[in-house]
Amino acid sequence: MGRERRQYRVADIVAQSGLSRATVDRVLNGRDGVRPETVTQVERAIAELERQRFQVQLSGRALILDFVMQAPDRFASESRAALEAELQGLRPAMLRARSHLREEPDPEAAAAVLERIARRGSDGVMLKAPDHPLVREAVDRLAERRIPTVTFVTDLPGSRRTAYAGVDNRSAGATAAYLVTHWAGAVGDVLVTLSHSSFQGEEQREAQFREVLASVAPNREVHRVTDTDGLDRSMLAAVREALARHPLIDSVYSIGGGNVATLAAFEERGLRPAVFIAHDLDGDNRRLLRTRRISAVLHHDLHADMRRACRLLLQTRGVVPGSPVTIASQVQVVTPFNEPLTLARAD
Repeated sequence: MGRERRQYRVADIVAQSGLSRATVDRVLNGRDGVRPETVTQVERAIAELERQRFQVQLSGRALILDFVMQAPDRFASESRAALEAELQGLRPAMLRARSHLREEPDPEAAAAVLERIARRGSDGVMLKAPDHPLVREAVDRLAERRIPTVTFVTDLPGSRRTAYAGVDNRSAGATAAYLVTHWAGAVGDVLVTLSHSSFQGEEQREAQFREVLASVAPNREVHRVTDTDGLDRSMLAAVREALARHPLIDSVYSIGGGNVATLAAFEERGLRPAVFIAHDLDGDNRRLLRTRRISAVLHHDLHADMRRACRLLLQTRGVVPGSPVTIASQVQVVTPFNEPLTLARAD
């Protein structure tokens, strides 16, 4: 690690990794008695510093943000990339991020990460985790230590979080119900797929979808698939079972992802959904939309949401003016003909 040590100060690596200076020094100098996972932790910290090199080179004290997200890698990776891109434009603060990503929803694991952050200190936490007592209690303990938390995409309304940044989930669910009804009619069953029942944002989307659908298409029955973690392998088995039990399903509202697997389950039975509404313009959904395999994506500008989340944390720290207030972003209905140019060029 000789080149990286010359490029970054040990103090920067210590702050980024959360390890002691002595431990980081042992890893950088290749001394014996260091666990492999500790070496990995230092390597991960250096990789994050490399991605955030512009911020590191600025003068002055850096505020450290901990980015804690439990979500499928396709969404977590895009979210982290959006965050790191937004960090470069922040003024007047210099903000650096430490990432704690996990694919499967696990309240105990999320709470443990938040407890470690509380012990070692942080200037703020951006969090996407299940709405669970363990997580809410951990957020409350962060607040007691004056570490603000901004929830992202899915909220923890019963906690002492500072504010929420992300999409208006109720509006999104209502929009999906409207699209299904007007594009596929008022007859037939609808499959709603979630990643996990403990994500408050997903629950809001589903509840509003059901409420609006019941008013505009009361003859449509809704069938639910959940606790798949939004992963293709688990979604495939769950959708297979749902289609076997409910052969009248002709439309899909995908709240929690795993859409490649959902379509594969339909194709195995020689079927194609009349309407397929998805969330988030990640790589999978962009490809499915361009090839007309899904009908529309309910999109919210990830970069704008990240920018707002960072600003909320900076407001809490008094770095920028204003008080942190929750203002949810609105969804955009994206079809194959109006994909945002910034995303199209990224591919």
